[in-house]
Amino acid sequence: MSRRTTKKRTRDCGQNKSSVAYLMGGDFNDLCCAGYTSLDKNPEIMTACRKIAELIGSMTIHLMSNTDEGDIRIINELSRTIDIAPDPHMTRKMWMEAIVMTLLLYGQGNSIVMPHTHNGYLESLEPIAASRVSFLPDGYRDYRVLIDGAAKDPESLMHFTLNPDPVYLWKGRGLAVSLREVANNLKQASATEKGFMASKWKPSVIVKVDALTDEFASPAGRQKLLDSYVKSAEVGEPWLIPADQFQVEQIRPLSLSDLAIKDTVELDKRTVAAVLGVPPFLLGVGEYSQAAWNSFIYNTIRPIVIGLQQEMTRKLILSPKWYIRFNVWSLLDYDLGTISNVLLAGSDRGFVNGDEWRDRMNLAPAGLTEYRVLENYIPWDMAGAQNKLNGGNVS
Repeated sequence: MSRRTTKKRTRDCGQNKSSVAYLMGGDFNDLCCAGYTSLDKNPEIMTACRKIAELIGSMTIHLMSNTDEGDIRIINELSRTIDIAPDPHMTRKMWMEAIVMTLLLYGQGNSIVMPHTHNGYLESLEPIAASRVSFLPDGYRDYRVLIDGAAKDPESLMHFTLNPDPVYLWKGRGLAVSLREVANNLKQASATEKGFMASKWKPSVIVKVDALTDEFASPAGRQKLLDSYVKSAEVGEPWLIPADQFQVEQIRPLSLSDLAIKDTVELDKRTVAAVLGVPPFLLGVGEYSQAAWNSFIYNTIRPIVIGLQQEMTRKLILSPKWYIRFNVWSLLDYDLGTISNVLLAGSDRGFVNGDEWRDRMNLAPAGLTEYRVLENYIPWDMAGAQNKLNGGNVS
């Protein structure tokens, strides 16, 4: 039977199509994701919240006092408990990170810390896991905090909140509503990328052969053709194929760029960064910027810290002149040259001594505690007593 006659008969039977598309059930399921994903299971949201918690946990906590000559730092057992050993089972950094992570993620805008005292002295500050806490409203203004089912007076606890609830203003609502859809989009993008990369329907080289050859009629025959003409023992060895039966074509398969996965993921990451107030480069989008970092410290970290300061001062401090302050300045990104120049300019005016400059340069004190000024700097109330203004000798 001639080849031409066979092709005609095959075409008449409707077995030869110009194009064929397949949708495989298994691969389709790989590209779909279903079900609710909590925010703490999303890598981008988790990364942003972890960075916020780590930065707040790395700040020192100062016990300050208002005096007639300005605010000064107090060093005593209370300050040591708050800044060094707030809980006997964890470091201060780990302790604060647990509070902030509960506030941002696990507690949906609420974080509870229970103070423990002995004979009127503060012993420890125990952070309570969000799974152990629930809130029982009493009207709209009052409420009780249930810890393991036991009711507690909120005045005996530290209750940190984020994003006040529109009905119960004492309760935080967190960021779940704002980030829920974005988290689902990122989960779907990750599932699509994973399913696409694992799919077998994207070969890099397609070999077109005469479908009517006897060898191509069975899987064993097709494998025999591959072994005979396509497979080679050495990398880079050329293929020798019959011109009438084979035609090798390089077909560009569908890529992630065609699906716009990269652009979609980048847009969702920027949305997460905007909602949480972190720079996009922390989530792998864009380049580092010193201005963006310092803006992040001032506009995101500082407001959260102010809420922590105020609640700790309100619940732990009895003296009306004392208060809690976090050292936000330690997080700002300034190079040593800029810091040195600022301090040296202050030293010329008697605002900074030598040991204060050495401390910021990470050098040990050298006994340079004297404040010095240049000879042409005088008190403002003595400006009219200069010799040059009275016709005296100015040498």
